[in-house]
Amino acid sequence: MVTNGIQDVAPAFEGGEPGAMKRKPRLPDEGIFDSQMIGQTVASGLTIGVLAFGLWYWLINGQVMGEASARNSGLLLMVLLQNVHVFNCRSERVSALKVALRRDAVVIFGVANSQSIHILSMHVPLMQTILGTEPVTFFERLTYLSPALVVLLVMEAFKWIRRTQ
Repeated sequence: MVTNGIQDVAPAFEGGEPGAMKRKPRLPDEGIFDSQMIGQTVASGLTIGVLAFGLWYWLINGQVMGEASARNSGLLLMVLLQNVHVFNCRSERVSALKVALRRDAVVIFGVANSQSIHILSMHVPLMQTILGTEPVTFFERLTYLSPALVVLLVMEAFKWIRRTQ
């Protein structure tokens, strides 16, 4: 509910990818999922999975916190990972750092909306009961943003490698 939603639909409302019309068209017999898309999906999925399961393993097996708090922290990390990753998805080839944010007002709104829903789910008592969440501090949120940025770095490296091949 809070890791996906508006932010995932938002890229459909942004302008086209810069330079898209200057590239050669895809072959008519080429599938929807080309090697670049499959590679990006695998790279981002593995990165997100390793980070999420790595956090869970460290929190539980390192006895850093109890299961309920670890689940809450895992959810927070997943929300942040999705919030960061949506910016990678704005272009298959161009760096996320080079695609102007001014053309992505809907994406920014989607990420802000996702964060708002997640914050509400952690602070509204009824939502805490239903979802089994608990509040996190602003510092904790910033702490989990650091590993979430790893998905941005991995996908930037992936795009760079693909551009240089």
